[in-house]
Amino acid sequence: MTAIACLRILVAGTASPLGEAGRNIPVSQVEAAADLYLKHRWKAPRRYGAVAPLAFVLADTKAESLDPVEMQTLAVELEAGLFPDRQAGQVCLLTFEGDETSVLQFAALSQASLASLIAGRGYAGPAGHVQVITAAEIRAVPSAPSEAVVDEQLQAALNETAPAKAAPAVAEPAAEIVEAAEAVADAAPAAEKAPAAPSAPAAAAKPAPAPEKPKPPPPPATGWWGLYHPPSESFVGAAIGLRADLLTPRPTDDAPLLTRDLTCLNDAQAAFAKAGDAGMLFVPFSFWNLTAPSSQEAYKRRLSRYPLAMQARLGATIYDTPREPSLGTLGQIRAFLQPHFAFIDLNITEPNFPVATLPGDLATSITLTLPDDDLRLRIEAIGKFASAQGAYRAKGVRQGVTGLRDPKELEACRAAGLRFVSGPAITDLMASPIGAAPAAALPLKVA
Repeated sequence: MTAIACLRILVAGTASPLGEAGRNIPVSQVEAAADLYLKHRWKAPRRYGAVAPLAFVLADTKAESLDPVEMQTLAVELEAGLFPDRQAGQVCLLTFEGDETSVLQFAALSQASLASLIAGRGYAGPAGHVQVITAAEIRAVPSAPSEAVVDEQLQAALNETAPAKAAPAVAEPAAEIVEAAEAVADAAPAAEKAPAAPSAPAAAAKPAPAPEKPKPPPPPATGWWGLYHPPSESFVGAAIGLRADLLTPRPTDDAPLLTRDLTCLNDAQAAFAKAGDAGMLFVPFSFWNLTAPSSQEAYKRRLSRYPLAMQARLGATIYDTPREPSLGTLGQIRAFLQPHFAFIDLNITEPNFPVATLPGDLATSITLTLPDDDLRLRIEAIGKFASAQGAYRAKGVRQGVTGLRDPKELEACRAAGLRFVSGPAITDLMASPIGAAPAAALPLKVA
């Protein structure tokens, strides 16, 4: 069980190794940045090495395939380091997984072949698993020319070679189209290839197959949880989340967490134009990534595109906040986020969080994520959290509870006087912030 892959790096285009925007950046600088990332993230017993300009071979003896999220973090860090003042989309990575010989052949591919792969047209080399990775997306592409491309080439060949009334002579079709036509013809049954007898009338053309129905687009990666205010029985905002969390536990490593946060930041920005009266809109940030300069730079690039007019409605939820965070670190995080967000929410998992030691100006709210335990323990956590309401009010910090999944949990929050709740017991994960939905269609599950 060993994953072997080739990583190709393209910066700001595919026409040249660095493209228009990267002409002033030496290849050695890009390679050094990638090597530094791999040195710290691709640790032993995993191995890597540069085999060509902007090409690395990666090996992992304990995995069957490459983790594309880990490579996406490399794309994010390369963009942040090489193009700090440019919009996203300057760095594109291609990964190829196959046998050792195929991987080395992929490392020597021309820029034209890489462009063909990025466009989904495949290439003429050995088959393998190819993925195109940017800071914004991860998508698999075919390594070999797809059937659709072969059919298109064959049809072009037939159109060019078929006689036409009063039509001038046409040039011979291109060699690659002829080869594609011959390949398809060789694969046809012998009976279909046999010519008709001279005296027999021409056979009717076989009707073209019905076009395949387009596949429905995949569901969006993110959705919105309604933020509910029990005292007024109304929604006051929404928080963006990932659909993957409905199926699998959230990852714990910094790199995938950064990728998730950037996805949420991108999708939240797309929702701003249609947010309507959605109220407060919260987006997530990893506490530990907010303390890392490279991750801060990646966050900063996303936030630079946020409209200033939205600042009064936006909130930052800082998850994985430790039980006793450094006040200096919290102050730095607040200074980093405050230009873009009116609300700063600390997301905690410890109901006995020592709020009394927290200066009141470091956060506007603290939200408890309920433990993944049975109902009794979850309701006990709500009670412990609510018992400190006096200390929270003294600090001017609001309390919230998220992750509610049972009507009894909402009733416990109501009885305790907690003012902001969210989770699957309140709404489904919706396609847009709840204020954008018709009032009659608000998906409140329990009230």
